[in-house]
Amino acid sequence: MSEKIISEWFHQYSDEMYNFLIYRLGESDVEDCVQEVFIRAYKSLPLYKGESSPRTWLYTIARNIAIDELRKRKRKKWKVLVSFEAKHEPNMTKTPEEILSLNEENKQLYQAIQSLKQNYRDVIILRGLEGFSITETAEILDWSEPKTSSTYHRAKLELKDLLGGAFYEERSIGTKASSNANS
Repeated sequence: MSEKIISEWFHQYSDEMYNFLIYRLGESDVEDCVQEVFIRAYKSLPLYKGESSPRTWLYTIARNIAIDELRKRKRKKWKVLVSFEAKHEPNMTKTPEEILSLNEENKQLYQAIQSLKQNYRDVIILRGLEGFSITETAEILDWSEPKTSSTYHRAKLELKDLLGGAFYEERSIGTKASSNANS
């Protein structure tokens, strides 16, 4: 029974998890992380109480996996730095921009989001790009609703400054989420 549920959720939400993890991790090589989301969901399904939607629960898992992955990368960078000091050649990887090969407008948005501090990046991705309500975003981030709302507002202002007002208004980050604001 649980395999059927996870399979349904995978078909329903895997694309969203993929997009979230691309924005969160900064590269397109996230298939393993997406798979890990559903593996962890499968293993934790008996603990799922249904107090939140499956989508919200899966985003919480995806966020935790992203945090774990970023920690791993940080340790890996440190090892590369140490090996470089030891006269070893570090492995050079492609930049996220090269991997994603986005059009110029999306590159600007992507780069601006990546330059935000972590809390701002999380709330912009969840509210502005994924369209979660304040309540759902707060639940995923384990924040209060007022903190979520004020952080989202500050993140939008910083993003607007990074992108320039005209570009920001044209892209209208938050339009998708504003229709869910009172959910």
